[in-house]
Amino acid sequence: MVSRLAAWDYEGHRIINQLALASLPTNFPAFSLTPAARERVAFLAGEPDRWRNTPDLPLKHSNGPDHYMDVDELPLYELEPASLPVFRYDFAALLERARTAHPDRFPAIDPHKDAEHTRALIGFLPWTITEDYAKLKSAFSYLKALEEGGTSDEIANAQQNIIYQMGVMGHFVGDCSQPLHTTKHHHGWVGKNPFDYTTNPTFHAWIDGGYIRKVGLKMEDLLPKVRPAEQVPLQESRTSPTNIFPIVMNWLLDQQRQVEPLYQLDKARKLSNRGETAPEGYQFITGQMLKGAQMLGDLWVTAWQHAPTDRYLKEQLAKRKIAETKGSTQREESGKVGK
Repeated sequence: MVSRLAAWDYEGHRIINQLALASLPTNFPAFSLTPAARERVAFLAGEPDRWRNTPDLPLKHSNGPDHYMDVDELPLYELEPASLPVFRYDFAALLERARTAHPDRFPAIDPHKDAEHTRALIGFLPWTITEDYAKLKSAFSYLKALEEGGTSDEIANAQQNIIYQMGVMGHFVGDCSQPLHTTKHHHGWVGKNPFDYTTNPTFHAWIDGGYIRKVGLKMEDLLPKVRPAEQVPLQESRTSPTNIFPIVMNWLLDQQRQVEPLYQLDKARKLSNRGETAPEGYQFITGQMLKGAQMLGDLWVTAWQHAPTDRYLKEQLAKRKIAETKGSTQREESGKVGK
C-alpha cells in the first residue's frame, strides 16, 4: 500500500485558509482579522501535515487517519453513509466488528507494513472536522466568559487559541475538498479498471501540488470568486441540538462524487504536466479549492454564532471576583487596624 500524502501541498492549503478568511463578515471578531492573525491562520494550514513528518508512531497512529476517509470501502463493512455514528470510536468499533464477523472479506494485514496500526481503518476525516468545529465553538464560548470576567492576559490567550484552532481546522476541511482523500483510489485507480484510469501512484502528488505549481496559482487569482461566508443549516435533535456531523458527512460525499470526474479529466489529458493548461482542469482544481474555502468560512462563522457563553467558567470567574473583592476589603480593614 502506498503511503498517503497530504491533500493539497502547503501552498494549496494556505490558499484555502486565506480565501476562507476573505469570506468572513466584517463583524467577525476583529482580533482574528489583523494582518498578524491572517498570517498565523495561513501558516497553520500546514500544521497537521507537519505532524506527519514525525517518526513517533503514536502520533502517526492518531493523526494519519484524520486526513482521509475511503467512502467506497463502506459496503465491505455493510455500512451506509447516512447511518454512520457521530462518535469516531463507535465507528471504529463497527469496523472491527465487521472484520471479526467476516474475515474473508478483508485481506490479511502484514504487521511489518503496519507499524502505525492504521491498515484496519478507512479514515476519520468527517469526525476530525466535526470535532475541530466543536473545539472552535468551545474556544469562542470561553472567550465570551473571559471577556465578561477575565484578565487581559486570559482574553489574549483565548483569542490566540481561536486563531490556532481556525488554522488547524482549515487543513482538514481542505483535505476533504481534494477528492482523492475520500476514496480508496487515492494513489491511482485500484481493482477493476474498465475505463483504464491511471494507476500511477504519483497522481495524488500531482493533484496536491504539482498542478498548482505548474499553473502558478495564487490566492489573488481566486479571490474574486469568493462568496460571503454564511451559517450552515444545523440539524437539531433532542440529544444533539447543534449536530454538525451530518452536514460534514454530506459535504464529504459531494466531494467523493468528484473522484471519477477527476480521473476522467486526467485520462483526457486535461490535467497533464505537458503542453498548455486546459481550462477544464484548471476550473476543476480551483473549483475544489474554492469549495474547501467556502465550507471552512461557513463553519468558522457557524461556530462563532452558535457559541454560548461558557457558564461553568463564568461561574468560576464570578467566584474568583468575589474572593478577590473580599480579600481586598480584608486587606484594607487590616491596614486601618494597623494604624
